[in-house]
Amino acid sequence: MSSERIQTALAAALEGEVRVDPFTLHLYSSDASMYAIEPLAVAFPKHTRDVQRIVQVAGERGVPVLPRGAGTSLAGQTVGRAIVVDFSRHLNQVLSVDADAGTALVQPGVVQDQLNRHARKVGLTFGPDTSTSNRATIGGMIGNNSAGSHSVRYGSTIDHVRALDVVLADGRQAHLAPGGDDPLSAGVADILRRHEAALAGFPPFWRHSGGYRLDRAAGDLTKLVVGSEGTLAIVTEAEVGLVPRPTARAIAVGHFSSTPAAIAATTDALAFDAASVELIDSTILELSYQRLEYASLGTILQGTPAALLFVEFFGDSQAEVAGRVEELATTWAANKHGYHTLRAVTAEQQASVLKVRRASLGLLMAASVGTRRPLAFVEDTAVPPDVLVPYVEDFAAILNRYGMEAGFYGHCSVGCLHIRPFVDLRQAGEVTKLRAVAEEIAELAMRYGGVNSSEHGDGLVRSAFNRKQFGPELYEAMREVKRLFDPDNRLNPGKIVDAPELTEHLRDPALPPAPKIPTQLSFASTSGLHGAADRCMNIGVCRKDDSGVMCPSYMATREEEHSTRGRANALVKALSSPDPRAALGDDRLHEILDLCLECKACKSECPLGVDMASMKSEALSQRHELHGTPLRSRVFGAIRTLNRLGSTFAPLANASLRWRPIRAALDRWLGISRNRPLPRFERRNLQRWFRRRAAPASAERGEVVLLADSFTTYSEPGIGRAAVELLERAGFAVRLVGNGCCGRSSISKGLLRQAKAHAQGMVDTLWPYVERNLPIVGVEPSCLLTLRDEYASLLPDDSRVPRLAEAAKLVPEVLLSAMEDGALPLAADSPVSGRRIVLHGHCHEKAVVGTAATRSLLERIPGAEVVELDAGCCGMAGSFGFESEHYELSMKIGGLRLFPALTAEPPDTLVAATGVSCRQQIAHGAGRTASHPVQLVRSALLD
Repeated sequence: MSSERIQTALAAALEGEVRVDPFTLHLYSSDASMYAIEPLAVAFPKHTRDVQRIVQVAGERGVPVLPRGAGTSLAGQTVGRAIVVDFSRHLNQVLSVDADAGTALVQPGVVQDQLNRHARKVGLTFGPDTSTSNRATIGGMIGNNSAGSHSVRYGSTIDHVRALDVVLADGRQAHLAPGGDDPLSAGVADILRRHEAALAGFPPFWRHSGGYRLDRAAGDLTKLVVGSEGTLAIVTEAEVGLVPRPTARAIAVGHFSSTPAAIAATTDALAFDAASVELIDSTILELSYQRLEYASLGTILQGTPAALLFVEFFGDSQAEVAGRVEELATTWAANKHGYHTLRAVTAEQQASVLKVRRASLGLLMAASVGTRRPLAFVEDTAVPPDVLVPYVEDFAAILNRYGMEAGFYGHCSVGCLHIRPFVDLRQAGEVTKLRAVAEEIAELAMRYGGVNSSEHGDGLVRSAFNRKQFGPELYEAMREVKRLFDPDNRLNPGKIVDAPELTEHLRDPALPPAPKIPTQLSFASTSGLHGAADRCMNIGVCRKDDSGVMCPSYMATREEEHSTRGRANALVKALSSPDPRAALGDDRLHEILDLCLECKACKSECPLGVDMASMKSEALSQRHELHGTPLRSRVFGAIRTLNRLGSTFAPLANASLRWRPIRAALDRWLGISRNRPLPRFERRNLQRWFRRRAAPASAERGEVVLLADSFTTYSEPGIGRAAVELLERAGFAVRLVGNGCCGRSSISKGLLRQAKAHAQGMVDTLWPYVERNLPIVGVEPSCLLTLRDEYASLLPDDSRVPRLAEAAKLVPEVLLSAMEDGALPLAADSPVSGRRIVLHGHCHEKAVVGTAATRSLLERIPGAEVVELDAGCCGMAGSFGFESEHYELSMKIGGLRLFPALTAEPPDTLVAATGVSCRQQIAHGAGRTASHPVQLVRSALLD
């Protein structure tokens, strides 16, 4: 049946939405596995009745149904030629938490961290804790029987599911719970009775998520549904058990000279009742050092370990867990395990180590070169921990024999290591090699008494091994269970039983060769624009919603296409078409790209460094070449000229731009929202003030060049004055350069030819100073950091650009060294001393250099309590928040975390924000005045 006919039937039946456009189908054709299958349609149910209707329509038309959460499955569970049902968009509520019973009632689209935020209020948490907890849904965890790093203490998801509300294959609703009397119970009991002798041979190793859990199904159908990957029933609500949240925790980080040496130290750790024992090897460590987001771990390690073992302890007090860390360190030393033990006792130390451990998969994926990727085809085996060392040695020997490299990480406490060999499936013979290695590793795991699937499920990659894993009779019993629940094979067919070969439906070999196209920005490091988009491997970090910045529009809309992953996949589709230049002009593609705020968070927070801001700029540029450049884009691209004119004609310009008829005309003809306050221009701008000021007679620190950006110069010259005064008091002679535009606004609107001209002019202007080794400093991150970031791709052949990028620094980076020398004494009785200061860093600052220097500068104010907000993107994003069609979304993004955080602060709290857009949004959305950090430090300067 055609997708259009399915859409018509579903649209008539559902309150929720259904989509069948080519881009949506492509976005849902893949998950975080190596597979891709285009679905028939994608449905977004609003309630259980919608789910029933989807199943009924599918049954009437003879097509399959496939439930999906975050789409982060590593084994291909959530791809198939079916109606894909996305639960994450609407069915994502925590319905209740019962502290006395220790349970929660949740919908399947609830994210694990979301549940834990509710449970934390009553001192509880969900025991299984995946490394993808900030985007993995409970429905997906139930489907896969997910475990996590603390499974040695808390077991797997199957151990925490109390009851399930499901929709069955015939569209009937059912409530499944222990001792339930659903008609299916009798059928299951009969299957178990007839295969009782074979059940005695069920794989004994407890930590597995393969097949149907016949060993636990007696009297409790939930145990069959958990881990069934949507093949038996579709979960619509779940009652799950919660466990007490640890009062205190501490981590011992053992340093080892080899991976086997680290694994060998696991036994000692388990003897001290460790809550987790986690391994990462040197491959992942080296990758973490290269990423700004994860580099903090490298600063606290000793030497260059070949492997780290993270041993976590839970207890009732910090003294208790710290004591156990010391005991383990002493035991390791006595037994000659490792050469150093790091004690991560404080929350800050633990954040550094845990962040890297949780990002291991993404960091490994970041090492991909083109289509040579670390693939998940042998990464979920597990064996008893006491045989893990020889097992890993034999595993490594198999990889060596086939000439494969791999990174090693995972859960030593339960014998589960995630080992991902690098493979390029587009190369001749690699698919055959992949199959051969997978077969050998499956047999190796069985020989050591282990399992082929320990926490990520079967999906397409492991289901074909289940007959061998469980034996013919148990496998046949599983097929009977499938037929009992789903006689017409409608629910996610081809998973767990009756599966295709693991080498069918592979994603990379199926992608057509991508024709190369000329681009304005250089994408040489990724072999072109297609390679830049295809770096995304769908691990879904961009779907997190409670921390960091990436991805602001997804956080507000919960739409897959508004995530970095969705946009990257949409670009892959366009760039894989026969005429990619024409495809880049497609209206649907630009509907998907439109809500990218170009915050750059994906460049640092995405472990693979998928740079969607640059790709959007290039795609806009290509579209302009085809369809012409909109007037509004030209206006915003000329922002420096407009700001200069506004300053020249201030205050008349300010008055006229606030006149209602003019605001209405701007809204109607240019799409500049009448609801958004426009900036005020200053007639006595920064350049005028600078020329007339009295410069210091001496400058013992030499010269520094201050970039007079378009915003600071004409709208907020007080910030520039503060920067100049601080720099001069620190002993610098300040040169003000303000005769050009950095090109930031042109880049954001896709005016890349214009941006190149601006960049070339700026390099020409600044090069004489760079040759003299003078720092080039600025106070507006979006402008100054353009020199440090985008110029390399705008002007890839200009040999001067790397040195300019190295010279470009934010003012706080320069001022800190002067403060170390005592050149900037601050007063203890200033208006800002002793105050609480909350800092909101600019997105580009966070992505390119981090906010450490800015925060350190504020912390030098005597008595100041500086708190950096983890409040995401403000939502303004330069011109984005001014645009009529984006205004409401801009405010919604600010309202997710930033506005509430600021309105919760007492009135006397000072607000610091480094970006002009951030300060505008804070004033408009939170009613607070935000100062630039240099203004606050200037207020504290001892005169």
